[in-house]
Amino acid sequence: MGPGEGATPEVCVVARALGEKIARAGWVLLTGGRNVGVMRAATVGAHQAGGLTIGILPEATPAAAVPELDIVIPTGLGQARNVINVLASQVVVGCGWGAGTTSELALAIKFGKPVVLLEIPLVAQTFFQHLSPQVHLAQTPDEVISYISTRLTTDSQSG
Repeated sequence: MGPGEGATPEVCVVARALGEKIARAGWVLLTGGRNVGVMRAATVGAHQAGGLTIGILPEATPAAAVPELDIVIPTGLGQARNVINVLASQVVVGCGWGAGTTSELALAIKFGKPVVLLEIPLVAQTFFQHLSPQVHLAQTPDEVISYISTRLTTDSQSG
């Protein structure tokens, strides 16, 4: 999860690398699906690495979707689609920061999903860690992948 129009070029580079690494790990990448910012960058990275990509759009039509998506789910729900994004994810990674990303991360915490923060300012890190001690901070996409691998292995052994 990450900003669309407000995403910086630097955050998009990181998101693209993260998408690629998610695909190479054999996992499915799910984003908000719009052809902008972190959603686009992560999708392109995962697609180019041969991964399965899913976009859950706020719009009722697929017109705004990233062309590289394998599965496009138009919802017509606007920002309420953030609930679907979170509930359909095993782990929620926030890459970059904006209002929409904040809502998705807060929902993930509310629903008890594992949350990883990457490229998020200190003030936001502090905020989310006050909401839940389970929020994990990562400095690189490799750290995100390592955490997710450990978390998924732990969850499958306990579940």
